[in-house]
Amino acid sequence: MSIWWSLHLRREAASVPLARRLLLGTMETAGVDPDVSYDLSVALSEACANAVEHGGSAGHGGSSEAYRVTAYLDGEMCRIEVADSGPGFARVQAVRPAPGEAEHGRGLCLIEELADHVHIGSEPGCGGAVVSFDKMLKWREDAPLMAV
Repeated sequence: MSIWWSLHLRREAASVPLARRLLLGTMETAGVDPDVSYDLSVALSEACANAVEHGGSAGHGGSSEAYRVTAYLDGEMCRIEVADSGPGFARVQAVRPAPGEAEHGRGLCLIEELADHVHIGSEPGCGGAVVSFDKMLKWREDAPLMAV
């Protein structure tokens, strides 16, 4: 069983819980273990918050007012991708934890802790950041859409 969806959201703080609730609802309906669902929803919230905060600039026109979230549940794996139209990453470095007292800078580290595999890069050819992450799924015993 495969499920996928894609959202185009405005770069507004209110879009973050919307994406999170859709992901949690999808995984609950499919029968994904609640602990796995929670980890992925926190990682998604961090990626969306980054897109809202950093995902646009005046030089990118109207498209900088939106970002895209795509989620794939396919067999035993979930992949989530958050892409924006901002300046992207000049070069991808290893994600380093922010100092303990820092108010910002922990999101990407948290995503790496919660997911099994993380890719951070830029949209080919058009700029913009892309954060994608995968996690192996665990299923509830009564899962209606459990992978076979």
